[in-house]
Amino acid sequence: MAGLLMAVQGSMNSALGKTTGVLEATFVVHAIGAAFALILLLLGLRSASGGLDHWQQAPWWSYLGGLLGVGLTYGVARAIPEAGVAAATTAIIIGQVSTAAFIDHFGLFGLEPIGFDWWKTLGLVFLAAGGYCLLK
Repeated sequence: MAGLLMAVQGSMNSALGKTTGVLEATFVVHAIGAAFALILLLLGLRSASGGLDHWQQAPWWSYLGGLLGVGLTYGVARAIPEAGVAAATTAIIIGQVSTAAFIDHFGLFGLEPIGFDWWKTLGLVFLAAGGYCLLK
């Protein structure tokens, strides 16, 4: 579902970016997203753990996700008009899975390490080959 939403959102953000400019579209998208999240919180929807009253207990670097989200939204909205939805999404997924494997292997960001073996290497090779085929 997240992949489906990413492709649709990227297309919408790209269309907005053509009208307003990519950085402006990035701002509008995040402002609307923040307002929607606030509405959900005010309606009483909560996660199973923690809560906003525990925000200071999170590691400092965990707040950088918001900055990365802006970079991601901007990059996708910028890439789609030039490369197309399928090519941009394929490149994003290859980068995502490769980075995720690295994070897993080293157990970064407080996660349990999950080793990288030859099966995962083969999977990345096939993923890259599939991406190459889709981009041609």
